[in-house]
Amino acid sequence: MNRNLFLGITSLLSFSLFCGTGLLHAQPTSADLKNWPKGTSPKEIGTRVADHFVVTPHTNFGRPTPPKVITYPESCAWYGALTFAKASGNKKLTQRLAERFEPLFGEESKMVPIPDHVDYCVFGSVPLELYLQTKDKKYLDLGISIAEKQWGPPEGPRVKEESHEFYKQGYTWQTRLWIDDMYMITALQAQAFRATGNQKYIDQAAKEMVFYLDQLQKPNGLFYHAPDVPFYWGRGDGWMAAGMAELLSSMPKSNPNRARIMKGYSDMMASLLKYQGKNGMWNQLIDDPEAWPETSATGMFTFAMITGVKNGWLDKETYGKAARKGWLGLVSYINENAEITNVCEGTNKKNDRQYYLDRKQNTGDLHGQAPILWCATALLR
Repeated sequence: MNRNLFLGITSLLSFSLFCGTGLLHAQPTSADLKNWPKGTSPKEIGTRVADHFVVTPHTNFGRPTPPKVITYPESCAWYGALTFAKASGNKKLTQRLAERFEPLFGEESKMVPIPDHVDYCVFGSVPLELYLQTKDKKYLDLGISIAEKQWGPPEGPRVKEESHEFYKQGYTWQTRLWIDDMYMITALQAQAFRATGNQKYIDQAAKEMVFYLDQLQKPNGLFYHAPDVPFYWGRGDGWMAAGMAELLSSMPKSNPNRARIMKGYSDMMASLLKYQGKNGMWNQLIDDPEAWPETSATGMFTFAMITGVKNGWLDKETYGKAARKGWLGLVSYINENAEITNVCEGTNKKNDRQYYLDRKQNTGDLHGQAPILWCATALLR
């Protein structure tokens, strides 16, 4: 047989086998964020995960008992499902998500979180997104009342001595310099800006973000879980990555803090590139090769990169490849019930590497479901 013909047939057979085994999903050479192998498209995945969320009872951090108030992972997943409904043009899904919310104006009204903590305040991003899609003023009134309370005078039993000092300096009194705050705060304030057009909301969030970046970001662009805990915990850093992406998406170019936040974001993205696994995943401890692949962090980092590529902040070829690998790696962890596996359980800080390596790996935890929906939305925009 002609040698060239033989090589051609061999190459064709190899490619067919490559596709048939699903290995095409992991191809590292493509920066394409539009065309996907069957079963992995953002519309397919987002629909499955959002449909599952709609019928999921209110969750309580893995406990069998229902929560007293809506928890922040549920707020983040609810927000993600709503943005996905809009991006995919699924008005029926928006209606179902609004119907899920309706009891909070009536028999479940006590489940609306009191806005005296960043984790409770992020709930306000949900009614604000409902307002943006339905124009029903009751959602706007609820969401804006929460956004205003976040920057209002300190009040309630959670007020500390430093709360008054932060307030006097123009920061939210809920400031505590925990890295997850930079999603909880920016998601709400960015939504308030989108819903009203009032620039004060985005300006407040930008000033807060710069404060956190100046205080907490390390020279390599990443963030310790806490000043006294020198570990780069995946999901903790994920909140920062997603928060900066959300903020920059709506921040006017004229904002004086935009350049500083863009530098913090760009430095972080460049550092993350170095630690992405060949399977597209990031680990529970970002820079620890012995740590396990963790899906909530991977989802958040992937969302931040997709957003950067789509908006032209990041190099399309370099970060498009990383984002595609991240998405395909992430969706490979979704089971037949539209639940993602390998989600780190809720985690406090501890100056102990083994503590992070031994954290329970949950399935279907909304900490992990939410970023899938954010990614699906970003890919469809």
